[in-house]
Formats: sequence, C-alpha cells, structure tokens
Amino acid sequence: MLEESLKRYQQRINLQLASRIDALADIEPNLKAAMKHGALIGGKRIRPFLVYAIGDMLGVKLATLDSCAAAIECIHAYSLIHDDLPAMDDDALRRGQPTVHIAFNEATAILAGDALQALAFEIISDPIEDITPSQNLSLVKALANASGYSGMCGGQAMDLNATDKQIELATLIQLHKLKTGALIRCAVEFAIIAAKVDQQERQALLNFADAIGLAFQVQDDVLDIIASTEELGKPQGSDTDSNKSTYPKLLGLEGAQKTAESLIEDALSALAKLPYNSQLIAEFARYIIERRV
Repeated sequence: MLEESLKRYQQRINLQLASRIDALADIEPNLKAAMKHGALIGGKRIRPFLVYAIGDMLGVKLATLDSCAAAIECIHAYSLIHDDLPAMDDDALRRGQPTVHIAFNEATAILAGDALQALAFEIISDPIEDITPSQNLSLVKALANASGYSGMCGGQAMDLNATDKQIELATLIQLHKLKTGALIRCAVEFAIIAAKVDQQERQALLNFADAIGLAFQVQDDVLDIIASTEELGKPQGSDTDSNKSTYPKLLGLEGAQKTAESLIEDALSALAKLPYNSQLIAEFARYIIERRV
C-alpha cells in the first residue's frame, strides 16, 4: 500500500509542479528551465506525501491539498538548489543528475532558488478550495516560520557553523529539528490546518511530525556511510568528507541507528492516540529508517 501511495502522490505533485512552472510567463526561459530542473530533478517527495496522506486521513479533499503540497515542495527544491552551491555544500550531483549550478550556472541557480521560494508563497496565498481566508493566512505563516530564520534557514546556518567542530548532542538535535524537521512538521501542520482538527489530535500529529523529522535526518546521516553513490545519487561519504556534524560521528553508527529506531517508536506511539485509520502513515514512518535513498 505504501509503495503505491508514494508513486501516486509523486506523480500528482510532479504534475502540479510542472503545471505551476509552465504557467509562468516566458520572461526569461533559461531561468524558467532552471527552476523546472531543480523542482523536477526527482526525489522521494516526502513532504508532499505527508500533506496528501495525512490530509486524506483527516478527510480533506486532495484538490484542496494540491496548493499546500506544491508550495512546500517549491521551498524544499529551492533549499536544495542553494544547498548545492559552492558557497554551501558544493555538490555537482543531486539524485544522479547535475545540480542546477552545474547544469546552468551559479547566478542562474541562485535566481532559480529565489524564484521557487517566491512561487511557493504565491501558490499558498492564492484562494484555495474549501479553505477560509483565516486558514489561508495560517498556512502562509506556517510556511514562513518553517522556511525562514526560525526554521530551515536557521538550521542551515547552524549546520554550517558546526562544520569542523565537535558539538553537543542537544545542539545537533536542535540543528536538525530546524534544518530538516521544520519543513516536515510544516507538511503535517498544513494538513492539520486544512482539516481543523481539535487540540488533542493536533498535538499527537505534531509529536509524530517531530519524531519522523528527526528520524529522517538521522537515517540520512547513516546512509551517508552505508549506502553507495549509486543509491544516494550523490558522492557517498560527502558529509564525512566535509567534516559535518552528524549522528554517527557523535554516537557511532550503531548508536545513530538505535536513535532512529527509537524515534520511529515515538512516532508510532503518537499515531496510536488518533481515532483514524493510520496504517499508511505508520508504514511510512517505518519506511523512514528502512529506506536506502
């Protein structure tokens, strides 16, 4: 069931992203092509999956969730384009394909990331079927908080500052809660806002989101060591070579793997408190630490 759902939602979000970018005026075709390259280079589409799967579980129509899924993936795509730049991680490959600054050039990559970020807020601020203006404003604020200084960008800055340093576990957890976890939490929050769930269900879902967000990053750190370049779509051991702060570096490989397993157990415990059929979401949580890419 999970594999079929992942494919179905991947196809849906890819169509959404392609149509949103294609609909832009041809002011500068090369920039538009770079945006499309960065947004449609492939990937697991974890964040859109969470928007769709949790929203559907809560009874929200998929058409209502399309804007949320597209906006959050535009933010994710922009972050990866900028993350790959020479001033950041300096990666030439992303998912087995040339990164945007390699396929085009650095200036175009910067602008493509900027334009995708702006497109995300254009999408999420437009009227959405079955969403009130108040809900719409909540969606915009959630995305801004998750992607800016208090979320992803702050986490990225912490990550850069932690390179070539020995940091405490608490700092590493905070770093990854912001760098990776904030957008994953936002995907779940989008579904919560669209469905108008009560406070108790909201808290259980956010606890689930926080646990899988951190587990996702722990597993990424593990895969950097145990997966091949072909599986990763980028050079194996790139985090180690860059002397980044990672869970295996701090806890050892086995310790990192146990941490990921413990986080997924926390996520499943949070799901068990919900009065919905959460089988698909539970399967997804397990997939987080079983995946090889």
